[in-house]
Amino acid sequence: MMRRLIIILACGCFPLSVYSADNEIYIDQVGATLNLDAEQLGNSNIIGGLNAAAGNMTPLDLDGLNLTIDINQIGNSNQFLGDINGDSINWFSEFDGDSNVFKIQVDPTNTYGADSGDYNIDVTGSSNTFDLNVGTSALSDTLDLDWTIMGDSNDLDFDINYETGTSFVDIDGDSNTVDFDGSGKDGGYFYLDQTGDSRTFNIQQKSTLVSDWLKIITSGNGGTVCVIQDDSGTATGC
Repeated sequence: MMRRLIIILACGCFPLSVYSADNEIYIDQVGATLNLDAEQLGNSNIIGGLNAAAGNMTPLDLDGLNLTIDINQIGNSNQFLGDINGDSINWFSEFDGDSNVFKIQVDPTNTYGADSGDYNIDVTGSSNTFDLNVGTSALSDTLDLDWTIMGDSNDLDFDINYETGTSFVDIDGDSNTVDFDGSGKDGGYFYLDQTGDSRTFNIQQKSTLVSDWLKIITSGNGGTVCVIQDDSGTATGC
């Protein structure tokens, strides 16, 4: 059975003295073959999830196989927080604006396995914080994860527990930070293409059984780059 849920919330169209600027989306979903479209327009909105504030709304919690997810937040100081649990997740997110917060766990308790995921996250804006953890206690098999980020002073922190997979980060702007931790028992491929000054990269690949691959193309002045590839050796850390 196909389940399709479309949620569109908009704010900022009316005077703030009359209407609240904050909107909230609470979703708790269990079942296969979900098709979810959720969009928020404006500032200080929340989709959550993971100790979300405002009216104490909880969670965003999506559970099931063959999930299709389209999440868009257009504005400033928005939050997208929660857990997504399932195999064969086809996920696209667009975030346009500044000072937004993204914190998502994918299958942290190994309920489904987080296998065969295809994630595309598109960001335009500055001073945003992104925290993604895929397969905390699972092994995410054949993950395809793509980030496209345009703006300054963004902080991207993501961890993947691999069983083969590909991660691609295309980031343009100054003073951006990329923290990546790839672990697991099988090989992962990480490709970083960056343009801008004063960048900071902390990249660790720690698969235990086969080779990892890393490609970095970077253009700009100033910054710090730390790369560790470790197959059960002893690393000093970044």
